[in-house]
Amino acid sequence: MKAPIRPIIDLSLKADGSTDTALFARDVVAGLSKKQKTLSSRYFYDATGSKLFQQIMALPEYYLTRCEFDVLTEQKQAISARFGSDGFFHLIDLGAGDALKTKILLRELYQQQQEFDYVPVDISGDAMLHLTHALQAELPKVKVQAVVGEYFRALEWLQEHKHERKVVLFLGSNIGNFNKDESLAFLKVIRSYLKAGDKLLMGLDLRKDPDTILQAYNDPTGVTAAFNLNLLERINRELGGNFVLENFRHFATYNPLEGVMRSFLISKVKQQVHLAAADQTFTFDAWEAIHTENSHKYTLEQAQEMGKACGFRTETVFQDQQGCFADVLFAVE
Repeated sequence: MKAPIRPIIDLSLKADGSTDTALFARDVVAGLSKKQKTLSSRYFYDATGSKLFQQIMALPEYYLTRCEFDVLTEQKQAISARFGSDGFFHLIDLGAGDALKTKILLRELYQQQQEFDYVPVDISGDAMLHLTHALQAELPKVKVQAVVGEYFRALEWLQEHKHERKVVLFLGSNIGNFNKDESLAFLKVIRSYLKAGDKLLMGLDLRKDPDTILQAYNDPTGVTAAFNLNLLERINRELGGNFVLENFRHFATYNPLEGVMRSFLISKVKQQVHLAAADQTFTFDAWEAIHTENSHKYTLEQAQEMGKACGFRTETVFQDQQGCFADVLFAVE
């Protein structure tokens, strides 16, 4: 018997009534107005950006997805058993997307006859609609209720409407996009919505050969460059910008001392760019950089210290055989 399709909860309208486009415009103006210009990596994932990222994940240089896929595939039984050790739970998937990796766990949880429901969370309404229907076809007996919106608004809604035990997934290496203070603040907010018995499974890219890391973010075929440059194309399309993409280039660098991969868009010429949505013009010097992304790499000790500082206890560390990637299971006590 199929589980009924539950309505998607849409929390994408901001509390002040603003739209995603208005917020996008404000963030772009704020970033380009800084002395050291920035654009937020959260805006990479429009329809084109999502397709390009799918291509990136298939690149031989991009080890991250393969390594986490191996972690979940090889240790799915142990992970799922940990999730369900205390009875029914809500499986909350932050940044679910197409849930390619999460489906490994969903199938195993169903196979183990665990009592749970699945709550994917994503800012893309289209992604959540497609995922809901895909899971209805692939795993019809799994109860699914998707939530569209920012992570914290979704967690607030879940706290009010889903009172049973929670297991939160934050897969991939998304925590690495934050700096140290931001990552601690982010995890502390997540912890504030959880209670004793709840768990968090978080993906972390581990430190390794710097050349391996650099190649993953600067592939020779140029897919990563296209992904980075698509952010300018999105600004042109949605905010009335007039960026000339040929006047910018992708640049990536890794600092092994800090363990930070950084991506930039470099202006190759002195130029001005107008943003119609804000009626503002921004000047770029030749070879001026726009910082678009950080990706922090961790040691296991750093990961456990980060969790402890935010009120979590490290329960189990799941790693791939090469020791490239870890999914750390934190518990709330």
